[in-house]
Amino acid sequence: MISLEPFYNWRSLYVASEDPRSPFYGNEYSEFYASNTVYDYFIHPQWDELGSPTLYLKVLFSDYNLGYSIIELIGEWNDAIGNDIMYFYQNVIELQLGEGINKFILIGENVLNYHSDISDYYEEWFDNLGEDGWIVGLNFRDHIIKEFIEAGIDYYVAFGGSFDETEWRNLFPDQLFEVIKLQMGKRLGS
Repeated sequence: MISLEPFYNWRSLYVASEDPRSPFYGNEYSEFYASNTVYDYFIHPQWDELGSPTLYLKVLFSDYNLGYSIIELIGEWNDAIGNDIMYFYQNVIELQLGEGINKFILIGENVLNYHSDISDYYEEWFDNLGEDGWIVGLNFRDHIIKEFIEAGIDYYVAFGGSFDETEWRNLFPDQLFEVIKLQMGKRLGS
């Protein structure tokens, strides 16, 4: 797992550790020393901690004018034991909401498992988005989408369908945002 780096092709456009409005402003990373693990496997040291022992992330891009953030995730999303959504919401999302971000693109192809619990933090996140805000999950694995649906999280986060067909790595952040915004407009009928 150490070879799974966060997507780095947009680093010339945005670096969260250099953004004073980012929750990860000022973070320093080792290029050689890995200390965080998922399932006892070390992960690449460029992933950011959010407070969970099993779920890590990288804010790939944030645009405060358009109000969106693209976040890549890796690991196990475990709300049942670790309450990962609480850490994610309190340590990342609330700070971004405070900076005017209300549209979130979550890239989940490296999320290996999901374990549900209560949906309070998802509901709070959704309620704090405002009328034009949304949360989209891109490229989550089928079994994880199934778990999210069974837990009723799909009411708050849009998954599957055209979102899983989006070749996001071939796009610039603003292009990806426009593609997702168009897809959300079709889903919401606006």
